[in-house]
Amino acid sequence: MRQLLLPVLIILLLAYCSPKEKASTFSSEIENIFASQFNADEPGACVLIRKGDSTLFLKSYGLADLDTKEPITSGTLFNLGSISKPIVAYGILMLRDEGKLSLDDPIIKYFPDFKNKQIAEAVTIRHLLTHTSGLPDVRKITEDSVFYLTAKDAENWAPIMQVDSLAFNPGEQFEYSNPAFNALALIIEQVSETKWQKFIEERIFKPAGMTTSTITDGPHPETGVSHCYIKVNGQWLEKDYGEEPTFAAAGNGGVWSSVDELIRYELAMRNASFISHRTISESYEVIKPENWKADYEPFIGLSWFINTTKGGDKIVAHTGSQGGFFCHFVSVPAKEILYVVLANRYYDGEGSYEQVFSALEKYGVLD
Repeated sequence: MRQLLLPVLIILLLAYCSPKEKASTFSSEIENIFASQFNADEPGACVLIRKGDSTLFLKSYGLADLDTKEPITSGTLFNLGSISKPIVAYGILMLRDEGKLSLDDPIIKYFPDFKNKQIAEAVTIRHLLTHTSGLPDVRKITEDSVFYLTAKDAENWAPIMQVDSLAFNPGEQFEYSNPAFNALALIIEQVSETKWQKFIEERIFKPAGMTTSTITDGPHPETGVSHCYIKVNGQWLEKDYGEEPTFAAAGNGGVWSSVDELIRYELAMRNASFISHRTISESYEVIKPENWKADYEPFIGLSWFINTTKGGDKIVAHTGSQGGFFCHFVSVPAKEILYVVLANRYYDGEGSYEQVFSALEKYGVLD
């Protein structure tokens, strides 16, 4: 009997010890993914992996500001780039839930000066939210880069209002559109009768406890945030407001936040702190227009990009890049997993994402 019990006890002991060993090995594997990409005296990033209420990995690399040598922390504010788009989308959905607009409203209702009335009557708010409007981006950013250094939402949307033809009929296919979200921000402002940045701060940031997050409104902010950089001929050059055209156009990419506050944002979505569970779930569902004609299946919800894990769980995500900022926000709601990278320089976002999810699968975090 003793001979039989001893192996069983050893197996039980190993099983009891394995979670710590697993956690340590998982952290080491994640560290290997990112440590090689960032140096302590250069621009860097903050990386978070979290499951439920447990932080599986959190580490900051490099400097937030090369002039002041301020190190990056989990509280450092980064420009989120296009991760701002779902936040703008929730502003629209709030107003929809309050009966103040419909996602099927044609944009002529909000932009009566649109040159081609037929186009403005065919394109709806839903088309803008899902990048299926067919509106071409005709902004002359290269030819008039000086103007676009300070051009805000209205100035970035104005050229689109002059188009006289569409790239495709609304709803037929996907084409990513930054100006669409400049328009959505302006619609929030019209309907709420308040500055859209203020609306988001009051209706999303405050309920979520995002007390330091802010939104671009012109040359903002110059201090208290990270600056971003690109490497040219071996030298790091600043590339944000004043250097990057369209940086002041906030509807498509003007939110500034930190890893700490994006945790609060994710929890606020899980807990329906600023909008209903029903609307959150709706935003996570892939939208397929009735007249869809592309030779691929749609993959976008109400501004979120939707995918699935190998186990079939829904992945809700958005990337963000603007100037020298490169960011990743990924959630697996069913498993309460959150993966965030906020970087103020280029890094291998897609490659890192794939490696991180391979590690999550390898160590059973997605189980």
